[in-house]
Amino acid sequence: LGTMAGKVKWVTDIEKSVLINNFEKRGWIQVAENEDWNFYWMSVQTIRNVFSVETGYRLSDDQIVNHFPNHYELTRKDLMVKNIKRYRKELEKEGSPLAEKDENGKYIYLDFVPVTFMLPADYNLFVEEFRKNPSSTWIMKPCGKAQGKGIFLINKLSQIKKWSRDSKTSSFVSQSSKEAYVISLYINNPLLIGGKKFDLRLYVLVSTYRPLRCYMYKLGFCRFCTVKYTPSTSELDNMFVHLTNVAIQKHGDDYNHIHGGKWTVSNLRLYLESTRGKEVTNKLFDEIHWIIVQSLKAVAPVMNNDKHCFECYGYDIIIDDKLKPWLIEVNASPSLTSSTANDRILKYNLINDTLNIAVPNGEIPDCKWNKSPPKEVLGNYEVLYDEEMAQSDGPERDPRGRSGQSTGAKGSRARDLGKPVLTTWK
Repeated sequence: LGTMAGKVKWVTDIEKSVLINNFEKRGWIQVAENEDWNFYWMSVQTIRNVFSVETGYRLSDDQIVNHFPNHYELTRKDLMVKNIKRYRKELEKEGSPLAEKDENGKYIYLDFVPVTFMLPADYNLFVEEFRKNPSSTWIMKPCGKAQGKGIFLINKLSQIKKWSRDSKTSSFVSQSSKEAYVISLYINNPLLIGGKKFDLRLYVLVSTYRPLRCYMYKLGFCRFCTVKYTPSTSELDNMFVHLTNVAIQKHGDDYNHIHGGKWTVSNLRLYLESTRGKEVTNKLFDEIHWIIVQSLKAVAPVMNNDKHCFECYGYDIIIDDKLKPWLIEVNASPSLTSSTANDRILKYNLINDTLNIAVPNGEIPDCKWNKSPPKEVLGNYEVLYDEEMAQSDGPERDPRGRSGQSTGAKGSRARDLGKPVLTTWK
């Protein structure tokens, strides 16, 4: 959106119309007619150009963009895992109770990402781990792709030998030196509803990393597979069983274009409360929120906290049959394309509420403001974590204080009353 080098790219006309409607409502269209946009909704490639050392631009105080310069530290699959591993080690060195391990050397609180290796770099480490449990299933993903492209499952080492040029020495060389992969232990016991696998797509807005201030969007949704789940090795190649991406599922014979294979998060809550109980359900969602905060803390030290930036991330979470949530990946450009009528309403509201926080009161943007909007403009967002408030809340508490997961204080009853919850986790 705008005129910056003419490089801004729309993904769909729907996204364009939704944003234009928002700008008209805010009285910014006149600014556009003068070819002097103060707000840019950009693709990640455009952001690279904007902040590039060679071709970069100097943004003025009234220019705001929707990505951080090095957002990929969280949104590239390999870098996300690398940063979380580094974060764990740093907490361990500090003697933080969060880094506590059990008798088997496994993290008690920070075990929220499946065991993952980078390929080709960690190929030998992966082989060593694979041989400890040769019956396990692993999922292989290209680091820089989205929408389920290039993903496949394996349960034998021979299935990835096509990437190995020298099987005798077990050295791993990618077919393309430019394309890296991650290989993760597959969550083969997902929570099923109606016999089908699903994941959660949750939206998280970060207005600043230092101090960290982030917001959780209450209107996320579940994405269901169209074919019933089976751990059978004969179905490893059937992506309609294993991958929840709409870009894949919409091509299935059983895809429903009316509901799009989606449930709202509120429907999931009701289902879990009725089948597992309210206390267990609340604990699950607390753990999901805690995972999100920890992932943001993991990348905060390395993130270029440019004052002109904010970001709305799409978090993908899988819940296993023991109601343990797992962070699968974080998307820098979560799809704003509408696949159903409900989808369009949700994403319109998502964009509207995001803009209200990024630029409160519909005023000309000012990157120098303190980025702490009044509660009345939050819409469907609620404050998930405010580092300044957490630090003023006193010393760090025992992480086991809240069902062995969360740290700090949180008014969980306030959520029941429909009030925004201000979290002060450490």
